[in-house]
Order: sequence, then structure tokens, then C-alpha cells
Amino acid sequence: MYEQASHSLLNDVLIALKPEIKYQKLQHFYTRLGANFYAIHSLFSSLYGDRPDFKKQMLHLVETLARQYIKRPAYLKKLDLAREKDHNWFLSQQWVAMALYCDGFSGDLKGMPSKLHYLQDLGVNLVHIMPICDCPEGKSDGGYAVRDFRNIDHRFGTLKDLDELVDHLRKRGMLLTLDVVVNHTSDEHEWAQKARQGDKTFQDYYFTFDDRQIPDMYEESMPEVFPETAPGNFTWDAEMGKWVMTVFNSYQWDLNYRNPAVFIEMLDIILFWANRGVDILRLDAVAFLWKKMGSTCQNEREAHQILQLMKDCCQVTAPGVLFIAEAIVAPTEIIKYFGEDAINAKECEIAYNATYMALLWEAVATRKATLLNKGIRSIPEKLERATWLNYVRCHDDIGWGFSDADIVAAGYDPQLHRRFLVDYFTGNYEGSHAMGLAFGENGKTGDARISGSLAALASLESALNENDADAIDASIKVILLLHSMILSFGGIPLLYYGDAIGTLNDDSYLSDESKSNDNRWVHRPKMDWNKAARRAQPGTVEYRIFSAIKKMISVRKEISAFADRNNRELLSVDNEHLFVFSRFDQGLSHSRVVVVGNFDAEPQFLDILSMQRMGFFQYDTVKDLHTGETFSLLDGNIVIPALSFYWFQT
Repeated sequence: MYEQASHSLLNDVLIALKPEIKYQKLQHFYTRLGANFYAIHSLFSSLYGDRPDFKKQMLHLVETLARQYIKRPAYLKKLDLAREKDHNWFLSQQWVAMALYCDGFSGDLKGMPSKLHYLQDLGVNLVHIMPICDCPEGKSDGGYAVRDFRNIDHRFGTLKDLDELVDHLRKRGMLLTLDVVVNHTSDEHEWAQKARQGDKTFQDYYFTFDDRQIPDMYEESMPEVFPETAPGNFTWDAEMGKWVMTVFNSYQWDLNYRNPAVFIEMLDIILFWANRGVDILRLDAVAFLWKKMGSTCQNEREAHQILQLMKDCCQVTAPGVLFIAEAIVAPTEIIKYFGEDAINAKECEIAYNATYMALLWEAVATRKATLLNKGIRSIPEKLERATWLNYVRCHDDIGWGFSDADIVAAGYDPQLHRRFLVDYFTGNYEGSHAMGLAFGENGKTGDARISGSLAALASLESALNENDADAIDASIKVILLLHSMILSFGGIPLLYYGDAIGTLNDDSYLSDESKSNDNRWVHRPKMDWNKAARRAQPGTVEYRIFSAIKKMISVRKEISAFADRNNRELLSVDNEHLFVFSRFDQGLSHSRVVVVGNFDAEPQFLDILSMQRMGFFQYDTVKDLHTGETFSLLDGNIVIPALSFYWFQT
């Protein structure tokens, strides 16, 4: 877009570029810079336009983009061009992701290539390796307290090991996702060390104060993220002689994005990883990027502007790279991280569908889809060029973040229902055999989040302990039902390492002093490769889970209706135990799939006449895509077995 003020500034910037940039052949870079500069200038001006060094900082920003473009390998520039032409490539049903810790999965990065066959056997072609940047031992927050953003932690390997892994992934047609922690650094980061030494430049990289006056004003409205282990949002640093903002942990210093130098530094880090061949960057804790006194310091408008600016800048240098927004917030807030007032995503193309995940677990506990049906309808429509990560388990805890209004509409009291869910998944409710752990429990309200492996929460662990064949069967059905829901819903399904072979809780973290006070480590295990080998032995629990999920993935990839093009319709049926929706192909095939999940422990009936009135099941028979089984519709009902699902082709 042409606009005189931004165009004039762009001319000034281009004239002022250093010779080592100015005389390079940068045709595609300048084309993209020109196309995006109005947006970049507008956002940068909105955030930093009142500073006397604004033009100097803008020049620094453009030079940063240009230098990283010059460094970008030729094969990645070629990939950028291909993805610009096929700009909806990531919406395909072909992509299936898995999140893993490389030390837990393969020992280190060097061991990853030899384990990729396991992922390919399952059908996974997008690998999210949990944080691997250099962190202090004992104060790493699971990799999210970064000491050096441009280096791999020695416990995981080296940059060379990562480069070799990227090469292996590329040859196998697999994508790589890595984390960039954009909200904070470790207190051992070089910037923090210089701040401690009295360097005012780097003290301005953080929120530092001589006394408690300003921190106390912030505390009036800021909630505590970890009230048990890290109460308050500020920490006194004796060496620096100042209070510093530490929202997550005392050793994680929040970055001050009111300083444009911080934004440019972090953008440079994002592009550094993009140039190492990372396809998707997961931006951690994005809801916290802007701190404003008198607010919760979460989900502020300026945080969205920072993300928009990061995306616009990345599109200039590395347009083939996607962003994931790590923002576990209410549905009305998470949708904003795709970008507001737009048709296509202009912040992050991908976001976690935490609400869907929590609603699925609620349906498991209640054996009803009532709240699931209501809660899904409360999630606003996403943008066209954006998608969800749908998951059952991940490295983090499960929070009950659905709205109180939906809970009331489903017939429950919000506080009592959340308490029920905590009791159910910790095995403290009569009839529950789940083996989860309460995390972050609020002593006043009794509210808590839940830790635990998929197998433990789905009661498989207790069933195996009791050697109860019927209970084992039921638990496996729950595991498969949940995966059927994320594989068919629309978006990128994200599996968690170990779940496909029924990995149980791992309490070895209790013997590690740096982990023992964080029970989320119970579901961050070492991969048991002997257990994984049993996936090839018919009759074993591992085989039953792995082979069924593998088949689901294979079928998913064949069905174009499962691509994510805003092509899902929730269907209302007169059965509180069933969750029913349709997926349809808007292309030439016009295929439709009706997905039905029964969350009850008893068989349920799907009323065919009501489905026909909605335009489905217009023939005498219908086929389940997963099993290949054909059903007669002449009886007026289809029986949906207990804790089971169908993908009906219609």
C-alpha cells in the first residue's frame, strides 16, 4: 500500500543502508519490504513513534531484516517462493504433528534421526521439539528460562546436530517446530548480567525499579501465574540493587517491549532460527508481552501489535515460516492471536485449541457431550488463513478454561463443576480410576489444574495395575475416541510423544531436586523403546493403541474434507452423550463426512431421521471410513457403541 509518510521514510532508510547491504542483489527482499512497509511503519510508529531515536531504530530494524535475508540459505529462499504461491499449504489434512522432548525421546538431538522411522510409521510428519536453547541447570523452567537464545543447551547437543537433523527431516518431507521464548530471559542471560553490573542500556531491557512503589502499583491488578511456587510478580535482585519484574519465576526476567531495541533483538533471534531451517516457530507466552499498570498485563492491544509487527517483518525475510501463538487464554481472547479486523491471519497462523482439549476431557468425566457442544459454539470463528492445533495431551497441565456461562447453560454450578473435574481426574471421585495430580491448587477455591499422562487420566494405568481386562478395553476406547476427535475436527492434530503406546505416569522426577516441586514432570517421561517395540506385537496394549491411531491418521490424509478450510458444521442431535459434526470438501469432490463420538460407557442411538432432515444420510446405507464397515439405515437408528466413534462418509 502506498502512503506518503511511510514511503518517504522508506526512501530515507534505503539511502542510509550500509554498503554491505545496499549493493547486494536483493530483488525479492525489496519487493516484500515495499509490500509490507506501510504496515511495518504504522505498527512501529504506534509502539515507538514518540521516541526521539525513532528513525534510527527504524533503520536498525530494516538493516536487521536485510542482514538475515542475506544469510538465508538458497534452499530456504526457494522454499519461501513455493509457499508464497501455495499460501494455504499448512491447511492440508496431510499434516500430523507430535510434540516431544528430544532428551526424553531420543537422548539428544544426535539421536533423533535414528528415531524418525517411529514417527513415520505412525504417520507423523511435523515434529515439535520442546525448548532446546541454553538454560541454567536447575533454574530452566523446563527450557523456558533461556540463557542464550542462539545456542543449544549442551544436554541436547549442538547447532551442528540440529543442522543435521533439519537435513534428515527435509529429506523425509517432515517439518520442524521450535520454541522462541519471547516474553522473558533467564537471569543468567548476558543482558541480565550486564543489567546487574549497572549497565543502564540493559537495565532498560527489563522492568527494573529502585523501590517497591511502582511494583506495588502493578501488583494491584496483576494476577499470580504460579502462586504456590512463585508468589508475586517482582523479585529483589541484591547484586543490581533493584526490583525486577518476574511474572513466571524469580529467575525469569520479563522483557520490556516498550524499548524498540528489545523488539529488534527478539526479531533477530526469530530470524536466526528461521534461517536454520525451522518451518514453524512457537512463540511462548505471547499474552504477556505488554505490561500496562492498572491491567492484568495480559492480552493487551500492544501485545497484538508486537505480534503483527513480528509477522510483517518475518514475511519480508522468511515468508515461508509460520508462527504458533502459545496463549492459553479464554476463547474470546485466543481468537485474537490470529489477528483482528482481518480476513487472513496477520499475527500467528496457528494457535492452541486449549478449550477444545479441556472440553473433551470434561466429556470423558461426565460421559456427556452437553458442555462440549455448548463450549465449542462459544469459540469465535477463526480467520481463513489460520488453523488450530488440536491436542489431547501436551507437556503442560490441563486447565478448565471454558466459560462460566457455558457451564451454567449445561446445567452445572461453575465452581462445583470444576471441583468435580479436579476430583475426578485425581481419582478422588467415586467411580473414577484416573490417576492425575492436582497442579497449582488454589487453597481458597479448591480450583486446580491437572497433570498426568494420557494413559493415567484415561484410567489405563489403574486398569493395568489391577490387570482388569474390561477396564483396559474401556480405557483404550477412551484414548482412541479422544484421538479421533482431534484428527477429524479441523486443524493440525498434535499428538504427544508416548501417548500412542500408552505411556504411564513417570514419578522419577521426584528424585530430581530441580523438578520435584513441579508435578508436570510426571508426564514428561523418557521414551521406553522396549515398550514402543511392542507396537508391532498384535494383542498388546501398545499394538492396540498404536495401530488404531496409525489407521486414523492414514484415513485422515486420504479425505480432503478433513483439510481445514472453515468447513465444519456442528450438528445438534437429541442425545446428550453424542458429539456430532460434519466436515465437507468445498472442492470438486464435494465429499462430506459426519463424525460421531459417544462419550458414554453404554451404547447410544443416533437418530437417522433427524440426520436426514439436516440433509445427511440420504441413501439406504452409510460407510464408516475408519473401519470400512457399512451400515443399513432402514431401521431408523445407528447404534454407536460405548466410548466409540464413527467417521461416516455421506
